[in-house]
Amino acid sequence: MSLLTIGINHKTAPVAVREQVAFAPEHLDQSLRALHSLQGVNEAIILSTCNRTELYCRISDITSVDEIVRWMEEHHELPAAELDPFVYTHLGRNSIKHLLRVACGLDSLVLGEPQILGQLKASFQDARHAGTMGRQLGRLFQHAFSVAKQVRTDTAIGESAISVAFAAVNLAKQIFGDLSGQTALMIGAGETIELATRHLHTNQIGKILVANRSLERAENLASQFDGEAFTLPALAERLHEADIIISSTASPLPILGKGAVERALKRRKHRPFFMVDIAVPRDIEPEVGELDDVFLYTVDDLQEVIDESLKSRREAAEQAEEIIDQRVEEFEGWLRGQGAVDMITQYRNKAQQTQDAVLEKALRMIDQGKSPNEALQYLAHTLTNKLTHEPTTNLNLAAREGRLDMIENARELLGLDSESKTPLKKKS
Repeated sequence: MSLLTIGINHKTAPVAVREQVAFAPEHLDQSLRALHSLQGVNEAIILSTCNRTELYCRISDITSVDEIVRWMEEHHELPAAELDPFVYTHLGRNSIKHLLRVACGLDSLVLGEPQILGQLKASFQDARHAGTMGRQLGRLFQHAFSVAKQVRTDTAIGESAISVAFAAVNLAKQIFGDLSGQTALMIGAGETIELATRHLHTNQIGKILVANRSLERAENLASQFDGEAFTLPALAERLHEADIIISSTASPLPILGKGAVERALKRRKHRPFFMVDIAVPRDIEPEVGELDDVFLYTVDDLQEVIDESLKSRREAAEQAEEIIDQRVEEFEGWLRGQGAVDMITQYRNKAQQTQDAVLEKALRMIDQGKSPNEALQYLAHTLTNKLTHEPTTNLNLAAREGRLDMIENARELLGLDSESKTPLKKKS
């Protein structure tokens, strides 16, 4: 059996491809069960964010790799030719290391960003709820959470507040300068939007509006920053009030279209819009970016802004890589131990069956009138012979074949005194 990761991310695929393979939260449970039902897939976890879609599996057959890729294409109704060039695959040790790097933010668009850890934990809970996560993936993800905590404690990877949300606000500052006279419209109420709102508030944004499908969640977020909340149906009427628009929802279809933005621009007398679409699939139609007086950025466009903030984190990232290499070894040791655990369980079960059979016969001897002493002698003699027969037979065979390594390993395994051993001659 092997651990497997199959996915695409911001490094291998543009947002136009990533949004096509994103898993909708409301259908994730069904998707997990469908993936888990594939031949050879013993465990499954799905991670789906704006920057990556990854399938983590424990498989029993290497041929399952191609089948899982085909399933992902069929699930999203994509021809193989459109997806295959962007897909990466990691097996065994590489899969373990990849997850640890993802958890620590080393594979993120923003080096060391902490949001991905929360998204991994959510994926972990989703798989647990769907019943598609077993012992190995469960232990691997918990190990990844532990490694991420160690990296943040032992390195400076998380000291500066860098994230996609931070990059969006930093770009807004470059465009507008002083934000105190601007109004920001936040579409959505999730973690990324909350983080962006906090950055805007810290930079003294003039006014904050929050639009969300759930009015209660919008109000909860807006109330923290003296903002105003409303639901998505009111978006078209309120759009013209905003100078900065940052959107990140889980909507499968765009929320803002070209027509709505054109009407809002007329009401604004063509004062420019600055828009950042962090969502995957996109919340804002790409055609909006073609309009005059609209500056539209996607998560891919934020790369240059983010690069400026990476210098202080590179040394910390090197330290993190060293920690990860050590912790990969640790997890591989645990995996190897699981093979021994299974063998020990099998051996003990076999010994128990032997004991039960001999004991049953000894008790039957007493029932048939034999003395307890005779039954006990039978029990001790027979049980000892049965438990030692197969090992001694195999040791004799190993000795005849000159397999001295096996003899020495058996001596250690059986706890025999090495000082009293009879010298063995290697077979010529």
